[in-house]
Amino acid sequence: MTELGRRAVHASGTGIPALYLLGVVDWPGVRLLLVGLSVAVTALEFVRLVLDYEWPLFDQLAREYERENVAGYALYAYSQAVVALLFTPAVALPGMVMLTIGDPVSGYLGDNDAGTAKQAGVLGVMFFVCFALAAPFTVAVVGLPVGVAAAATGAAGATLADGVKPVVAGRVIDDNASIPIAAALGITLVFVAAGAGIEAVLWL
Repeated sequence: MTELGRRAVHASGTGIPALYLLGVVDWPGVRLLLVGLSVAVTALEFVRLVLDYEWPLFDQLAREYERENVAGYALYAYSQAVVALLFTPAVALPGMVMLTIGDPVSGYLGDNDAGTAKQAGVLGVMFFVCFALAAPFTVAVVGLPVGVAAAATGAAGATLADGVKPVVAGRVIDDNASIPIAAALGITLVFVAAGAGIEAVLWL
């Protein structure tokens, strides 16, 4: 599969946030969909890693470092489920679309191996795209100054997660796992610092 095709598959995950934005499903429905997706990819990874069955599409979609580890597509599902379960839509959705849209744009412009950083220009594009994706959500909840600051902080977290894939104990910290969580935590930090109520951050 070409790099463009791989990125298109990555971007297709925007479909779940879109269902919520279009009013097709409510937020509990989004959470349920993501939990179901997480269960499904767990089963696929169990078959691949434990039962040693190589899925036909895996060679086309996976990176070399994923062959002996949980693959990026599973981490992609898990990280979106985590932010959807923990945070309100205003916090979780920016992190989710930064992964589904911002990451493939950045990846197409310049990929990076484990332990190395992307070029500054690519990181700049990633930040701009992520900020533009996040701002409508954050500004709608807390207004212009705080919303802009929250979007910028979330975008910075996502850009850092995208720009460097650290290797810890021989395992790569894949940005599919870290982008939504880093973005949501950045947005939460600004919301809390600005005095937004807990209901603006956590889905209780």
